[in-house]
Amino acid sequence: MPTMQRLDPRELLGIGPERLPRHVAIIMDGNGRWARRQGLPRVSGHEAGAANVREIVTECARLGIECLTLYSFSIENWKRPLDEIEHLMRLYVQYLISERDEIMSNDIRVLQVGRRFGLPPKVLRELDETVSLSSRNTGMKLCLAINYGSRAELTDAVREIAGRVKRGELSPEQIDERMISDSLYTRGLPDPDLLIRTAGELRVSNFLLWQISYAELFISDAYWPDFRREQLHAAIRAYAQRERRFGTLDASPAEAAGNEG
Repeated sequence: MPTMQRLDPRELLGIGPERLPRHVAIIMDGNGRWARRQGLPRVSGHEAGAANVREIVTECARLGIECLTLYSFSIENWKRPLDEIEHLMRLYVQYLISERDEIMSNDIRVLQVGRRFGLPPKVLRELDETVSLSSRNTGMKLCLAINYGSRAELTDAVREIAGRVKRGELSPEQIDERMISDSLYTRGLPDPDLLIRTAGELRVSNFLLWQISYAELFISDAYWPDFRREQLHAAIRAYAQRERRFGTLDASPAEAAGNEG
């Protein structure tokens, strides 16, 4: 039974709930550099980063964020040393098991975005268990981008649509932006309003390339293990102060919200 107590963004952030981003996406970067700065091995940075996920997820859920997507493991990350990859996979399994009570108490629904093929069976088993357990929750959607790459996502979408054309289910003239969006891993979710990247890096790293077309960007100098509630609040406040035009000359908050779904 969910026990989460919602936070009032007016009291906490000084903004009304209508100014909150519906969907926040985060590129969690800097675990290795954080560890090096502490004189620790890289795996210690990943452990610290995993421990920080709970605070950010819980805070977003309590603020009333509709969707939070975390870039957890990219397709390119398979190029890392084998021992580091194996440690990361163990961390995912531990997270998926240990956080189930927290996920349920905060009424969070867990989803995966990314390719399933290539993930270890134990990761898939615990992922599927957490997704199934939380499937009836009605609060924030937590999307874990695991084995994810935006170019791969677009390739998979093109293959799916091409297959439908080949089977005679639709003609090329029927293909539009909505159909492409509905063929992505993120089908049914609003596009990100706010994209946060930690560790001061100024790139999007093959993350949600289609979906972030009009997202507001916020770059934090903090390494991911140091990106806490205060930094999250700063990012949301910065977002709330921006005027989102969506290609027009002007757009009120209500008009902008109408363009986002």
